[in-house]
Amino acid sequence: MSELIWLEGRISIEAAIRGRSREIHTVYVSRGKQDWALRKLLKTAVSANIKVERVKSDFITAHAGGKSHGGVIAQAGPRRFVSLEALVEQSALPWVVMLDGIEDPFNFGQAVRALYAAGVDGLVVRPRNWLSAAGIVARASAGATELMPTAVAETALAAADLFRKKGLTVACTALQNSVSIYETNLAAPLFLLIGGEKRGITRSFLEQADIRLQIPYGRSFNRSLGAASSAAILGFEVMRQRG
Repeated sequence: MSELIWLEGRISIEAAIRGRSREIHTVYVSRGKQDWALRKLLKTAVSANIKVERVKSDFITAHAGGKSHGGVIAQAGPRRFVSLEALVEQSALPWVVMLDGIEDPFNFGQAVRALYAAGVDGLVVRPRNWLSAAGIVARASAGATELMPTAVAETALAAADLFRKKGLTVACTALQNSVSIYETNLAAPLFLLIGGEKRGITRSFLEQADIRLQIPYGRSFNRSLGAASSAAILGFEVMRQRG
């Protein structure tokens, strides 16, 4: 088995099973651990023909990256991705977001959590992305990264070119020559790029974007918001406009 990862906690494991985002090889449960929510998870795992083993708590501790596992972890395979085209095939009004350059897995997970809650149809990531740190990302996203349909693109420009041909408006955030998200129609088919705090969005992408968006501030402040905060604000404004 290659690229094995560890998922930690009931919520992350349930999401991976429900989203069929990866193969779950074995669910490990600490001996003596039992409650209604855990019984529900184990029933779901058995129904999906996933092996369940009771182990000593030392085994859980040795393979978990933190202390929020709740006595249950799972050994799983690599993330299953879909094609870029598949992200827009199931919606009459597709809305796709690409997260690019986010350097912290917790922030990445928090951003996906907000976008999933807001109703984004699909996520685009680069080949090297934080989904390799699945345990941290899944916990930070409350399982959303395991549920969100996700595709890989070599570059943001390549993804934008494909989605523009599919009829989507290409948008990104920018501090200059931009329009307020509250004064822009975001209810059309949309491909939105959200960049990381340090590297931001490349000039080449800014120059070819159909719309440059700005999140208005309540006072003079010349710093960008964090990616997770930006994702939440942008995501729920798009949701609001779409009714």
